[in-house]
Amino acid sequence: MLCVDFETILTDYLEGVVGAETNRQMAEHAMKCPLCHETLSAVKSTVAACRVAVVPEPSRDLDARILLKTVPKTAMTCDEFEEFLTDYLDGFLPAHLYHRWERHAALCERCTELPGEVVRSIGACYTYISEEKPVPAGLHERILQATLGTATPQEVKAPWTARAASRFRLWLDPIISPQLVSVATMILVAVLVLTNTVSADGSIGGVYDAGIALAERTSAQSQMLPANLQKINDNREQTPPPPPQQKQNGDQHKDTSGGKPESNGRRSR
Repeated sequence: MLCVDFETILTDYLEGVVGAETNRQMAEHAMKCPLCHETLSAVKSTVAACRVAVVPEPSRDLDARILLKTVPKTAMTCDEFEEFLTDYLDGFLPAHLYHRWERHAALCERCTELPGEVVRSIGACYTYISEEKPVPAGLHERILQATLGTATPQEVKAPWTARAASRFRLWLDPIISPQLVSVATMILVAVLVLTNTVSADGSIGGVYDAGIALAERTSAQSQMLPANLQKINDNREQTPPPPPQQKQNGDQHKDTSGGKPESNGRRSR
């Protein structure tokens, strides 16, 4: 056996999957060749050490580096990372963007600390909001001096044109509000339909007259209803009941019994 053949089937020899003849040839070659014997001993020691060694934990950015080398199109830029930062912190980032965002955070040294800084800044803002700060002395006077030119509070009135426009706007706002516009449109459509269908002369007064006439007819019909019901009841009481019907079964029974003696007489003759 040559050394090249020995190295080729060395793994199968160690795993015990070669035949008996090949196993014998491998053992003889390892005893005769010092170089192959040393190689066999080194491989056996390495395999034994790997079996008892502790498997190291993969690094945090291992998957991200593998995907960056194999699928570079899925990598996220720093601008995209900052754009999706708020959605990531709120928990609204979709799954495919979520994994790309985390891979970029693991690889980019510039963006790695950005989420933590933003979270700390938001927490600091909430802390400062809960703490009420005292108003510095002289703040009101400085504001008045910067806006009105005087530190003494004075009543400031707007020009009469602005006051008139404000009052006109207060009077006009309820009229042009969307709710009142829809109601006014419905009322206008109802008036147009009634004047064209109910009114005789096409005016609102005609609609009123038609309504009065309809009410009078309804009142007259309601007054005539009890009298009509009384007439119907009287007619029902005066109508005689129908005569009882004669049963035909009795007649048929008599005819049948009358024919039987005749047949008996004929039989006796």
